[in-house]
Amino acid sequence: MSQPASPELAQVPVWDGLLRAFHWALVALVSAAIATGLAGGDWMPWHARAGQAIGALLVLRVSWGLWGSRYARFTQFWPTPARLIGYLRGRWQGLGHNPLGALSVVAVLALLLFQVGSGLVGNDEIAFTGPWAGAIDEELSLKLTTWHRLVAKALYVWIALHLVAIALHSLVKRHPLLRAMWTGRRPGDPAAAASRVPVWRAGLSLLLALVAGVVAASPGLLGF
Repeated sequence: MSQPASPELAQVPVWDGLLRAFHWALVALVSAAIATGLAGGDWMPWHARAGQAIGALLVLRVSWGLWGSRYARFTQFWPTPARLIGYLRGRWQGLGHNPLGALSVVAVLALLLFQVGSGLVGNDEIAFTGPWAGAIDEELSLKLTTWHRLVAKALYVWIALHLVAIALHSLVKRHPLLRAMWTGRRPGDPAAAASRVPVWRAGLSLLLALVAGVVAASPGLLGF
């Protein structure tokens, strides 16, 4: 006697609209920052603008990780050793970032935070001086500029690994990650779906991002 077919899982909301907008805006801005940075010369002012916009996005993401929707919160997916071990042993189940993916998220946020910070105070003595370069010692500014270039290479490696991981999940494991990040939905138990959050929280995160972007571009506002 044949077993009855298991019912298909419902498409449930996981990634909220603000998180998806952050993701695709970050893809566009990081691409622009890389392209203008490699081009150099007259493109460096645009490289700086892309970096400042990325900084604003990072403030948005960090704040949304504190009070955003269920699967946006750091407490929900933070890659603790126990979670990573459980995932590697095949014991992890969930709708949001798996622990290995969460580790990737934390890594790229850290890399980008460093890149933005070092870029704001950087000075290559040729074509670019960050808007906040005058706030620190020149020798430190030069050192951070050197590290900015080195960490950029680490970011390239992360991007390559990220693209490989997406390809493996999409083509081998048949997990449509790109579609999920576009629609915000994944197959799963409706009881595990992300619930709506008050609009004021999104407004607060957007306001903080706007303030961060203005301050990053205008050190004179704080007397520097």
